[in-house]
Amino acid sequence: MKTRFVLIETSHAGNVGAVARAMKVMGFDDLVLVRPRWPDVLTREEAVERASGADDVLRQARVVGHLAEALDGIDHVCATAMTPRDFGPPTVAPRAHFEALAKASEVTPSGVAFLMGSERYGMRNPDVYASHVCLSIPTNPAYGSLNLAAAVQLLAYEWRQALGGFHVAERITPTIAADGAAVQGMLQHLEQALVHVGYLDPSAPKKLMPRLQQMFNRARVSTEEVHIWRGVAKAMLQSSPPRHD
Repeated sequence: MKTRFVLIETSHAGNVGAVARAMKVMGFDDLVLVRPRWPDVLTREEAVERASGADDVLRQARVVGHLAEALDGIDHVCATAMTPRDFGPPTVAPRAHFEALAKASEVTPSGVAFLMGSERYGMRNPDVYASHVCLSIPTNPAYGSLNLAAAVQLLAYEWRQALGGFHVAERITPTIAADGAAVQGMLQHLEQALVHVGYLDPSAPKKLMPRLQQMFNRARVSTEEVHIWRGVAKAMLQSSPPRHD
């Protein structure tokens, strides 16, 4: 589904770059600015630095003079606001609205736009009234102020999740659990080292080694971890002469 982020009268170039980065992280690249404070905002040093590798999003972004131009090709518009208006579109939480939107069977939008207002005064009422819904990110009631890029990151994440999300990469190398013989060999090696440094009295061992065995069994140590513990035991055996307290 076509997804566009629209920044209206943005005043800080750094925020534009940070928004580009937030978008790219979630796989979006359609950015339009309406009457930004700086006409050359997309190439300003602060924007490029804050984009942090999302330069391609900045390069293909557009600057327009009117909101109607920014919404060309879009048929579902989501405004953003911290507090609901007395008049205008319904105020909804992003997650529930996105899930319903992504699963719509009767009328599925061909394009969705998220409108973000100025850092100084938020969204103007006429821009909110032109939207289908007003998204309000659930925040601490006593302090709901979000940085522009942080708000975009939250919305981009929730929308991406509603669209199916991205696969979380698993470990490159799978962990191989050590077999019983390897664990027993490690315990014997460790026992020698503990006796060597005087921590374990072989004449009165009590239950130290069985307890250590139970601990390692619960941990399900890997082959690599067995090698680490055997390295520790070896270092203990070589570090000092035997103690005979």
